[in-house]
Amino acid sequence: MAVIVALGAFLMTLAGGWTAQRVTDRRHLVLGLAGGLMLGVVGLDLLPEALEAAGTDIFGVPAALLLFVAGFLLAHLVERLLAHRQAAHGAEEDDGRTPEVGLTAAAAMVGHSAMDGVAIGAAFQVGGGMGAAVALAVVAHDFADGFNTYTITSVYGNARRRALIMLFADAVAPVAGAASTVFVTIPEHLLGAYLGLFGGALLYLAAAEILPEAHHTHPARSTLLCTVAGVAFIWLVVGLAG
Repeated sequence: MAVIVALGAFLMTLAGGWTAQRVTDRRHLVLGLAGGLMLGVVGLDLLPEALEAAGTDIFGVPAALLLFVAGFLLAHLVERLLAHRQAAHGAEEDDGRTPEVGLTAAAAMVGHSAMDGVAIGAAFQVGGGMGAAVALAVVAHDFADGFNTYTITSVYGNARRRALIMLFADAVAPVAGAASTVFVTIPEHLLGAYLGLFGGALLYLAAAEILPEAHHTHPARSTLLCTVAGVAFIWLVVGLAG
């Protein structure tokens, strides 16, 4: 059952990527929506789950929050190191962006989708009701995952072929993750730590890269409305799943 549900996530991820690909003539709206979806996923989905799963405090601060900050700083450090390396080799960046950053971010999205599949499998092990609730949340927000994976990969200057490869990998990941729960169970505290780290990195990409790019080339009220709509969509998904 978990693998069958994960196939629904596979299709929703591809649908999200297809949507991002088809609206390239409204790039500022695509980026605004992607930024809102990313912000919503981090603030309303990943971080609450990380805080609940990680549990322990380190010197008075929840471990999930420390890893959240670490993920933000890590994403910034990786971007700066890659940009410095490319500049040192005399290569021109694509509008000030390095393709490796997009691939790294997309790879993190693939890892997150795999963990979504693991969550589906683990929830169905607990019970059918829990499995259905988690499945609803995962399948619905995998549309956003596919949208964001394609957008992040392409906005950093990667060719369409690379963006499609990363999109397909993101679509397959939840199916593989769900299948893996037959053999492996991930400790809850490790899952919480991963979600915190990934949430920080995703927030960096949304706040420092995607949203500024959306408003830089085409500042418009419609772009802001798309961002708000992205956050509202994730809120709706989380509310329905709860």
